[in-house]
Amino acid sequence: MKTGTANLPLHGGSAPPWLFKRMHVLAGEIVEVLVYEHGQEEFLRRISDPYWFQAFSCVLGFDWHSSGTTTITTCALKMALSPERHGIAVAGGKGKTSTKASTDIKRLGESFSLTSEKVDELVRASRMSAKVDNALVQDGYQLYHHAFFFTENGE
Repeated sequence: MKTGTANLPLHGGSAPPWLFKRMHVLAGEIVEVLVYEHGQEEFLRRISDPYWFQAFSCVLGFDWHSSGTTTITTCALKMALSPERHGIAVAGGKGKTSTKASTDIKRLGESFSLTSEKVDELVRASRMSAKVDNALVQDGYQLYHHAFFFTENGE
């Protein structure tokens, strides 16, 4: 198991539009190659690894310690990933979009032809992870970013 700490200071502002456009195009192409070579489940494994995610954010154009890498990279992936092209979807997001994760999962689950039981299972997993994050991880702070990645197979 990898352990350690990283100092990730908060920075104000937002990603410049010219950079974000390039980020989401590049993200889609990288994920396409990754899924082609290693499969959707390997993408999920990698995207959930914080070290891999941080490196991926850097490849897309972020400084290694920029605050916002999680929200901006996730947004770029949400825009870049096509259920038809990649077989992967992203539900939720930042701010008010985070509260729409369940609705997104239901809509995208239908497009993947997942059973209602599988969709309900994914919605429950999303809600439980958000609840744990809100109650335990955030230490009294309201959850402002909740994204849920899943595949056409319901993984």
